[in-house]
Amino acid sequence: MKVIVIGATGTIGAEIVTALAGHEVITVSRSAGEYRADIQDKASLEKLFAAIGEVDAIVSAAGGGAFKPITELSDEDYAFSLGYKLMGQINVIRTGMKYVRPGGSITVTSGTLARVAMPAAAAIGMINAGLEGFVRSAALDLKGKVRLNVVSPPWVAETLSGMGQDPAGGQKAADVAKAYVKVITGTATGQIIDSQTGKAV
Repeated sequence: MKVIVIGATGTIGAEIVTALAGHEVITVSRSAGEYRADIQDKASLEKLFAAIGEVDAIVSAAGGGAFKPITELSDEDYAFSLGYKLMGQINVIRTGMKYVRPGGSITVTSGTLARVAMPAAAAIGMINAGLEGFVRSAALDLKGKVRLNVVSPPWVAETLSGMGQDPAGGQKAADVAKAYVKVITGTATGQIIDSQTGKAV
């Protein structure tokens, strides 16, 4: 398969690239590599996909948001969160679907905070849940054409370690990546896949 991985230099993205060994993988990031794009910039995605041409799958492991208590979230924080991880990945779907071969797939990334509440996670929970809701319905519009799915990781062990916290409370990025491979090579559409269980939630 010919697969585009956006966010390929990130903690999860790099492991997805490794897990897809044996396939033709095209890596994309904002600042490194042969192909560069910013998911917040729809025009840059249009340029990217036009340059690469038809593919069998697109994966987005990119995007972020503001992690602050609601009492500290500014208008700019909300705009950044909505524009980056939510609309950024929706941009990947909207532009990329025209370049995915029939029966191929687009897989984007949400996270456990769509369903598990914690302090300072209001903005992140909002964008993760919004992305999941979008994909469930958009997949119905594209049924029989392009498969749309979401992988929902928990806290990633390497991220926790980088934050000075106990990595035992997270899932290793290499194990998270296995969920993406399962979705890409499978037949599901409109599913939110928990990377820990490998099952739809």
